[in-house]
Amino acid sequence: MRSNELTQAINNQDDTANYQMANVLNGLEIVRACYVKRTFAKHVHEEFTVGLIEHGAQRFYRSGNVHVANQDTIILVNADDVHTGEAATDFGWQYRAMYPTLEQFASVASELFSNGTFLPYFTSAVVQDAVLANKLRNMFWHIDNQAETLLLETMAYDILLGLLTRHGTRRELPQDIAGSKIKLARAKEYLDAYPQEDVSLAKLSQVAGLSQYHFVRQFKKAFDITPHSYQIQARLKKAKSLLKLGVKPVDVAMDCGFHDQSHLSRHFVKMLGVTPGKFYQQAILYKTH
Repeated sequence: MRSNELTQAINNQDDTANYQMANVLNGLEIVRACYVKRTFAKHVHEEFTVGLIEHGAQRFYRSGNVHVANQDTIILVNADDVHTGEAATDFGWQYRAMYPTLEQFASVASELFSNGTFLPYFTSAVVQDAVLANKLRNMFWHIDNQAETLLLETMAYDILLGLLTRHGTRRELPQDIAGSKIKLARAKEYLDAYPQEDVSLAKLSQVAGLSQYHFVRQFKKAFDITPHSYQIQARLKKAKSLLKLGVKPVDVAMDCGFHDQSHLSRHFVKMLGVTPGKFYQQAILYKTH
């Protein structure tokens, strides 16, 4: 059965997304979205994505394969995983999602594993887990109804713990990390460190210690995204961070290397389905609570 929200979106052919920062674990980003026409090109998030399909179905690319998430299933996207998103039905999809950071997962994992740093990794892009799905619904409902912080944080902690123990694995470092892979990682780190810079291909190739020809070919093969596309993602990650700090969108655009606020907005909507202005308003609302 379709929800009233999804039915309205179908009738209006309108896509909606509402982001907010919940007062949970020092700030947990969550979203409620309903998409009919929206398609998301390849992009990355610095946080993990844990999404619950409430109605409809979503088709998305992750980890080299295309997946379909149907109603009541959970979507899992690792931090920095290249992924896409689109409707898998004629009437779109409605979902709730949270975006826990690596630090939030690490705070839970540190109590499970005492020997070294645990880097969580989810091999499955879509899981059917009725227990966790109900816990997610319950937490989102309590967030919507402004429950007390202690209750919300207890629920979020329980969900993160369940994700780690039921579906998580230790992230395995690639065996071919030596050689060209580690050189390419230097260029990727450079883009993360200086997203606002109008960097040249020659400069990135120099950082990686590879010829321009080999750099372009091997970067896409290693990270499933072109250098320029990754630069845009690095700029958007910085933009999100600044907006969360209360920096105005017009200033964020200049600080992150976008030509103007319109340029920022176009790419921001492509990645998140919401304008920088709306995301900024939610961030300010969270900071004033």
